[in-house]
Amino acid sequence: MTRYISTIVLLLFFFKIQAQDINKSFVVKQVNTQIEPDGILDEPQWNTAVPATNFWQYFPLDSIQATKQTEIKMLYDNDNLYVGITVYTAGNDYAIQSLKRDFRAGNSDNITLLFDTFNDGNNAFLFGINPYGVRREGLVSGGGLNLNGFTISWDVKWKGDSEIYDGYYTSEMVIPLTAFKFKEGETKWRFNSYRFDTQSNENSTWMNIPQNQNIYGLTFMGDMIFENPLGNYRTPLAFIPYINTIAQEDFELNDTNTTIKVGGDVKIPIGNSMNLDVTVNPDFSQVEVDDQVTNLTRFEVSLPEKRQFFIDNSDLFGSFGGGRDANPFFSRRIGIAKDTADNSIENKIIGGVRLSGKVNKSLRLGFLNLQTEEDLEMNIASNNNTMFALQQTVFGRSNIGMFFINRETLKDYDFQAPEDRYNRVAGVDYNLISDNNVWNGKFYVHKSFAHNAGSKDLSTGAFLQYNSRNWNFFEDLVYLGNDFRSDLGFIRRTDIFKSATMIERIFWPENSALQTHSFQFFPVITWSPDTNFTKTDYDLMGAWESKFKDQSEINIGYSHSYTYLLDEFDPTNTDGAVALPSEVGYHYNNVSIEYQSDGRKRFGFKVEPSYGSFFNGDRFSVQGEMYLRFQPKVFLIMKANYDKITLPAPYSSADIWLISPKIDVTLSKSIFWSTLVQYSNQRDNLGFNSRLQWRFAPLSDLFIVYNDNYFVNVFEPKFRSINLKLTYWLNI
Repeated sequence: MTRYISTIVLLLFFFKIQAQDINKSFVVKQVNTQIEPDGILDEPQWNTAVPATNFWQYFPLDSIQATKQTEIKMLYDNDNLYVGITVYTAGNDYAIQSLKRDFRAGNSDNITLLFDTFNDGNNAFLFGINPYGVRREGLVSGGGLNLNGFTISWDVKWKGDSEIYDGYYTSEMVIPLTAFKFKEGETKWRFNSYRFDTQSNENSTWMNIPQNQNIYGLTFMGDMIFENPLGNYRTPLAFIPYINTIAQEDFELNDTNTTIKVGGDVKIPIGNSMNLDVTVNPDFSQVEVDDQVTNLTRFEVSLPEKRQFFIDNSDLFGSFGGGRDANPFFSRRIGIAKDTADNSIENKIIGGVRLSGKVNKSLRLGFLNLQTEEDLEMNIASNNNTMFALQQTVFGRSNIGMFFINRETLKDYDFQAPEDRYNRVAGVDYNLISDNNVWNGKFYVHKSFAHNAGSKDLSTGAFLQYNSRNWNFFEDLVYLGNDFRSDLGFIRRTDIFKSATMIERIFWPENSALQTHSFQFFPVITWSPDTNFTKTDYDLMGAWESKFKDQSEINIGYSHSYTYLLDEFDPTNTDGAVALPSEVGYHYNNVSIEYQSDGRKRFGFKVEPSYGSFFNGDRFSVQGEMYLRFQPKVFLIMKANYDKITLPAPYSSADIWLISPKIDVTLSKSIFWSTLVQYSNQRDNLGFNSRLQWRFAPLSDLFIVYNDNYFVNVFEPKFRSINLKLTYWLNI
């Protein structure tokens, strides 16, 4: 009897601790003196600050306090939020990738802070720092449900540094309050912090987060309570001019020229919670080149947006519809066009504006308008590109979004068909996020408008996901009418009704080298409504995925696929090849195994071989990458894909290679050099991109960018350029 009473008492104590943890909070005191962020917490003001402590372990367990604790103190004055952090460690053998800003947090030592300034559980500002004082900042949207709502491409001015001691390191941050967006008079923000500790093989969070939820998710957050209400802060007007000298040579066109481009951006604050971005003659030559990919499908591949102008509040514009099949707005469409040979080329942006932010606590607004330049030689029209979006929070964390998109040429061109003069899309989305993140979903209806368009111009879909500790399930339904068009969107194909179902059973073994493992069943089936719902594709996929406590992974997958070709298709993309005939169905199978090593180590690798049938032949593939860190200055990575496709005569067989070595050298926290080489015989291209960056002032840079491209089938130069670009961020 005494034993049972003791057990009940322990359980009551546990639930009391849990209840207390749900309501964790701390007070942020107001001070009158500034703190210099040198990483050393020796200012007397820190002695008055209330610490946020008692971090919970997230990995390898999520039910105990962290073995190596962290303390976070915050203060504020009329201008800045001051953050002092003490991070206790098992030693001083820290893992970092480089000294470059905006590092990736995984597999390295660092701490990140999340600020939900509107207390809505949907959007947050992110600031992070590592033991060497390297900083990063970013944005989290959509509740942090997945990586689509996470970006570190956002930039803002702030200061920070770290100092390493025996068994711990300290960090100081000074973040201008104008770096945040918030409501005047606010007295609290929702807050959380997560930390990666490679030496103890431990990830921890201030708020207790179950492992089936993302570590950066915004559901599980405490409160930081300001001693006095926040005022109306004037965000400085930012003027970011650039000058770019470009020398380039196009060997295909036998064209050489040298030009000087001048332009820039202006960031105009509107109250505490909105921003107007204006760009004139923007130039993105310093942006990292896209990673080339091997594409063995019939459809276009989506690549991420990297241009800074489009990043802030990007979810407000780009999260409508289904991200894979029916995204009505894809910002990369702006500034890209097709030439007379149907090749994708850069289409200069003359200028534009972008307004985004919070109208009030529950309503967000986004407006974008950009004008592109005409190129009569390439039969490219000048287009005006507009999007207007509203998002209203309902039922707690869910929201209803509405949008209107218009792409229109402002004059008539002889080379342009009437149906290409304009394209408009309007739609409504409902995004479901439950308070505990167990349920989330999306339901949408979009309609397109174009000259002489048919009546099958709808795009609709429904997505519902259940996510618990032991079960994960989702159902995704998509319909795209054959006449639906979104010129500024990402639409792989039309005339589809698609069902994707995923069922996953997750296991958490005790006293095992395994951290977790799961079994998945994932059928995807596509029909063509215009052909009496002919089944055009299906993939029946099953997988066993496992993660070990040393952070290595082993995954095994099997798929049985069917493809009915509505058009001829050559999967090898070989010049002069005989294409597989249309109106024929193909069944094929594939098995794969993937191993990923412990990413905390100085040397690591990932490899995934697969083998199976492919259309009417066979395919053997190997994907892999390996990296080597010479901390903290040099990071080497090599990625390689090999596909051997064997089809019976008269169809082509091919050995397809994609090899991408890259070197990142960080000479200091302000001088970075990176070189990426990409060899793809499928694209008939060998590309070199080398970029030297000197950050001579906060968010102000001098770039030297060298690009060189060669044909590989007959080794000849294709295109070459060198840029010298200077940008300066001036707050007024």
